[in-house]
Amino acid sequence: MTSPSGALPALGPSRAKRPLRTWDLVLSIVLLALDIALALLLMLFSAFSVMASDPCGSSVECNYDQMGVGLGIAFIAPIVITVLGIATTIVLLVLRRLAFWVPLVTMVLAVAGFAIGIALLIGGVPGATF
Repeated sequence: MTSPSGALPALGPSRAKRPLRTWDLVLSIVLLALDIALALLLMLFSAFSVMASDPCGSSVECNYDQMGVGLGIAFIAPIVITVLGIATTIVLLVLRRLAFWVPLVTMVLAVAGFAIGIALLIGGVPGATF
């Protein structure tokens, strides 16, 4: 159906672009920088966590497979979680949605992934406690 002027009517309401929230952009960038710093710090801590195997030897039987998996998780989880958080934040910023919360959640998840890896690592040493 055409209008009296002969032009086709609009198929739906036109979508206006969402406004750019400058504070969200700046806060997201600052938090992403902190995410990267935290991931690097957790990687450094995971390198030193190898010292949890010090009691292992002839008198103590350690589960080296479990310790290896724990070390791998403690090292890789913060990196993977941070990269996914960065990608998600960028997508939300491009879509002009609130994005500052993603780096905050990323920090919590990176620390949780690191803690799970360290728990597995320490769990491989009998008699070891946190």
